[in-house]
Amino acid sequence: MKTPPSLPCILALLALFSCGVTESSQAAESPVAFPGAEGFGALATGGRGGEIYHVTNLNDSGPGSFRDAVSKRGRTVVFDVGGYIALSHPLIITSDITIAGQTAPGDGICLRNYEVSLSKSHNVIIRYLRFRQGLTPGQEKKYVLGLNDSSDVILDHLSIEWGRWDCIGFSKSSNVTIQYCLIGEAVKPQRFGCLCQSDNVTFSHNLWIDNKSRNPKSKGHIQYINNVVYNWGVTGYVGGHSKAPHSADLIGNYFIKGPSSSDRFAGEFTGTDNIFQSGNLVDLNRNGSLSGRGAEAADFKGATLVPSRALHPAVPVTEETAQDAYAHVVASAGDSLNRDAIDSRLIAQVKSLGTQGAIIDDPAQVGGFGDLKGGSPMTFPVTTSGNILPSGYTQIEEFINSLVK
Repeated sequence: MKTPPSLPCILALLALFSCGVTESSQAAESPVAFPGAEGFGALATGGRGGEIYHVTNLNDSGPGSFRDAVSKRGRTVVFDVGGYIALSHPLIITSDITIAGQTAPGDGICLRNYEVSLSKSHNVIIRYLRFRQGLTPGQEKKYVLGLNDSSDVILDHLSIEWGRWDCIGFSKSSNVTIQYCLIGEAVKPQRFGCLCQSDNVTFSHNLWIDNKSRNPKSKGHIQYINNVVYNWGVTGYVGGHSKAPHSADLIGNYFIKGPSSSDRFAGEFTGTDNIFQSGNLVDLNRNGSLSGRGAEAADFKGATLVPSRALHPAVPVTEETAQDAYAHVVASAGDSLNRDAIDSRLIAQVKSLGTQGAIIDDPAQVGGFGDLKGGSPMTFPVTTSGNILPSGYTQIEEFINSLVK
């Protein structure tokens, strides 16, 4: 006759079984980057589980600087200061990192002067920051934000402005989401919004404003859902117009003509641009009221219009009508926790519905950089990232996510 197992042995076995189930469940329920993350970049984990790095000064380099913060992988970057960080040369953001701009006191953080690059970086989450290039010498053919050979990136509620070549530039990147960002007022020499030469990219609920063209230029496979494009110059949304085949799903976007705009809200297509379009509205009368008509096949002259969408990310975008998207984008696109004078001016242009706005050469034409106020740092409830909670997030993630609900 076998001896029955002792009570301690039974308890140990139950604990082991319970632990295994918990770990398996958490692995199976790995959450999105943060609540509200959608599209192809939504599953980025950033610096989850790594160290917390506090940015304690506005210096360009050295201990406590933003440049030092993003130089090492496996970090969640938080801010004890607010204001402008004047870069003296281009900055590279490394892989496996979360940048929580929502933690900055005062008016928040802005990186200015030089290109910020995510090239060859992977698994990056950036939220609630501003990036402004301006007429920095030597940056004539650079982007405000550049992504080359990057993957699993989500950019959320960023203000990306005053780019010399384009405000954003992609090449050979994949699994990227840009959502609720303000992309605009590009400056000379090109005054363009975005060159996207990448696949599996989601543009959702962004405001594209005062760019001469490329809102974006799409040479890849992209989702373009619930964006607002205001006061383009020559062309709003631009096709890839090249020999390689491209796919784009344009759904529920609002194109609003401004003082600088032609009637060509979309163009520069060839037969290799495979476009699915649905629910897009176009307002070309500049009369101060929102009264768009539905986009038609003739508006996409030269493109190959297809009957169904081509792109299906694991985390789909929550779609709404173009009218509802307009309201949500105006309310919250860009670093909207504490809108500064520059972003507030641009939002006022959109709200004018055709009567305000301009394509500029130089930030000085619209008042320059101005100031961003600092403030007292917030109190953080944890000093390390903490354990994985039932939500799938760490304790620091739960805290920084709670700041923007």
